[in-house]
Amino acid sequence: MKVLLVDDHPLILSALQQVIEGLGDGISVRGVDSAAAARAALASDSDFDLVLLDLALGDADGFDVLVEFRATYPAVPVVVVSASDRTSDVIRAIDLGAMGFVPKRSSNRELCEALRMVMSGGLYIPPNMLGLDFSAPRAGPDSAPGALRPLGDAPLGARARPEPHQQVSPLEHVGLTPRQNDVLALLLQGLPNKLIARELNLSVETVKDHVAAVLRALGVSSRTQAVLAVSQMTQGQGGFVARKPPPRT
Repeated sequence: MKVLLVDDHPLILSALQQVIEGLGDGISVRGVDSAAAARAALASDSDFDLVLLDLALGDADGFDVLVEFRATYPAVPVVVVSASDRTSDVIRAIDLGAMGFVPKRSSNRELCEALRMVMSGGLYIPPNMLGLDFSAPRAGPDSAPGALRPLGDAPLGARARPEPHQQVSPLEHVGLTPRQNDVLALLLQGLPNKLIARELNLSVETVKDHVAAVLRALGVSSRTQAVLAVSQMTQGQGGFVARKPPPRT
C-alpha cells in the first residue's frame, strides 16, 4: 500500500510516517510538507492508494486541498489527520468527500483502525463524534454543512438523545433495495449525484430519487447525517462496508 502523507510540521510528519510504516509489511509512505509538493507527488505518481491530509498547511487551506484532490483523483481516498477535533471540522471534511477523520491525539490503534476501515471500503469517524443532536436538520441532501451540534459538555455517547436513525439496527433492517444500497455505497464515498449516476449508468433524476429514498429510510435529512447514522448503526461491527456497485456497462 502506497500512502501520501501531507503535513507541514517536520516532527509530526516524521512521527506519523514511522507509525504508518510500522502498521505492517508492504506499506510505503511518502511524506511531503506542503500542498504544492503533494500536487507534484500525485501528478508524477498516480498509484497512491491513500492520502493522509493535514488541514493546517502553510501554503493552502486544507479543506480547499481536500476538494481539489477529490475532484482530480476521485479513486484515491483521502483521510484527514488533524490537530482539530471540532465537530464542525469533522462534518465539513466528510461533506467535502473525506473518507475518514483522525484527530492527531488518537492512539496508534485508532489510526490503524481508521486506515483498515477506509482501505476496506468503509468510512471512519471518531467514536466520540457519534451520537449527535440532529435538532436543526438541513434543508436537503446537498445543502451546506454546519447543522449538527453535540449535546452539552458531557461525553457525546452519554448525552445523545435517541433519534429516528438510532432506532434501526443493524443496517440490514433498514430495508434498502439493492440499487439503493449501491447508491448509499457511493454516497458514503462522497460522490455527488452526477458521478453516482455515471457509475451506476442511471439518470441524475433517478439518482436523486434513490438518494431521497435512502435518506427517508435512514430517518435523516442530509448526506452527512446519513454518514453518521450508518456509523452509529455499525458501532462494534467493524464499520459499514457497502457492497461494491456493479461496473458500468
